[in-house]
Amino acid sequence: MPIIDLPNIRLHVQELNPAGRETIIMVHGMFSNLAVYYFNIAPMLAKHYRVVLFDMKGHGMSEKVQTGYDLTSMTTDLRDLMDELGIEKAHLAGYSYGGLVALKMATRFPERVGKLAIIEGPDPSEQETLAIIDTYSKEFLIHYIENFADTTRLLAGKRQLEKNHRMYEFLFNETSIRSDMEGEKAFFNDPAVAAITNDTLLIYGEESNCVPSGRTLASRIPNSRLVLAPGDHNVPVQQPEVIGKELIEFFVRHDEMIVTGAPADCG
Repeated sequence: MPIIDLPNIRLHVQELNPAGRETIIMVHGMFSNLAVYYFNIAPMLAKHYRVVLFDMKGHGMSEKVQTGYDLTSMTTDLRDLMDELGIEKAHLAGYSYGGLVALKMATRFPERVGKLAIIEGPDPSEQETLAIIDTYSKEFLIHYIENFADTTRLLAGKRQLEKNHRMYEFLFNETSIRSDMEGEKAFFNDPAVAAITNDTLLIYGEESNCVPSGRTLASRIPNSRLVLAPGDHNVPVQQPEVIGKELIEFFVRHDEMIVTGAPADCG
């Protein structure tokens, strides 16, 4: 799918199984792009749902802008994207800072959100949050280049690395991304987060520095469940099949039991 013009931004969007009965929108983290889901996890979910992926502003193939990386602006972009695609309501899956975007959507536009899957959502009040995201996003980009980019020729790999380096330089030096993320320090303590009633799955790498963030969210969101998977903050890249299976169990299995009339506790 080409670039989509929204009221305030131009976003690169990809869809899998557009005829799916329901929709899951997947939000990547800061300093990465939709490829974190596209090659492994999204195709697993697309067997059951319409799956929408997009590059957030300043990332991937979306428009490069200097401001608007706070959660309110990010969720306005997502709401506008849903409006443009004719999506009245969707389940959300968000990784890292994208998980905070998903949570913010549930507080701002609860009528537009079904289930929530939060993967490695960091507590913005932690001083190391930005460093964690930066470090593991670089690891993701290297993994992407080595496994999915056209690196059969040295020059192709070099061009991809240079492109990623330019993205980092732009985001760190020419945008408000740092101050916008720092401005969200009180987010986990927002009463609106504790008021989220959506079924929520919290997935964290058992070796991740963000596990305490998962435990905090689990203690504050009533209808939530915390799952620890093998890996660290970059667990979607390290264990895509494990994460995909957890998401299918969460999003798909319960819905299918409702449709078929099977008992909720069946094996």
